[in-house]
Amino acid sequence: MTSITTENQHYYLGIDGGGSKCRVVLTNAQFSVIGHGLGGPANPLRGMEVAQASILDATYQALAEAELPKSALANIIVGAGLAGVNIPEYHRIFSAWQHPFAALYLTSDLHAACMGAHQGKNGAVIICGTGSCGLAAVDGKVLEVGGHGFPYGDSGSGAWFGLQLLQRVLRSLDGLLPKTRMTALLQQQLGLVGAIDLASHFMHVSATEYAKLAPLVFTAAEQGDAQAQEIITEGAAHINAIAKRLMSINPPALTLIGGLAPKIFPYLAADVQALVVAAAEPPELGAVWFAKFAQQQALSSEQSSKVML
Repeated sequence: MTSITTENQHYYLGIDGGGSKCRVVLTNAQFSVIGHGLGGPANPLRGMEVAQASILDATYQALAEAELPKSALANIIVGAGLAGVNIPEYHRIFSAWQHPFAALYLTSDLHAACMGAHQGKNGAVIICGTGSCGLAAVDGKVLEVGGHGFPYGDSGSGAWFGLQLLQRVLRSLDGLLPKTRMTALLQQQLGLVGAIDLASHFMHVSATEYAKLAPLVFTAAEQGDAQAQEIITEGAAHINAIAKRLMSINPPALTLIGGLAPKIFPYLAADVQALVVAAAEPPELGAVWFAKFAQQQALSSEQSSKVML
């Protein structure tokens, strides 16, 4: 790794890496954006070689847009917000990467999203998408809640909503629950009718497929369906619980991220709604903020060590 000195801190690279793609943004020393890139999966759970190749591919795109040579890699300070590095084993493995950058600082994609949403200031973020999880960062303290995966976790997420819909529809078709508008909406969307056909369709599908059903719950609720309204009430309670836990360290603001966020917001508690603000910047820029602060800490520690010597 290249030694970190004030002379080679010319550029910053922020990475938002997930299980399907990674986005990067390149800035100059004044934090003005000069390049962008889009690569493949950057979640180390998908494989280290794949993640590293995706990051480098996206980085080369950003360098090309900025009209910089590949040799500039040695002058780039990287902040990488990656899904999966919250697991200690994968954080350790990724930290051992012999990367070509001046420095690389790792954090979770959720932390990067929080940093971007609040431009590096104190705040919290809750993901309300296919999955659900939350994080608050206040005065250096980071509190993370959820994110354990579907179906055993991610309550209140899009996938969770879809599963609740399917379960109620199947029980309704069996005569164990009253009729629900969700049945017709599901049958129409899939082109399937019977309980066996519906159950068979979902036998081996991903969380993403369940999440596609979430909007049907809200459509049915808007049409007065009592069971759909019950699902929403329970789902909102899960998101409220995440928010309340994050609020225990007093973040001054909360950002909701994900496709389900606008739909779930009206059902959240008033004190939670009062904290909600729009994201100021995307996660990849949040990763730049993280790189900036991590670099400052590294330089401070280095200077302290020199003083002690």
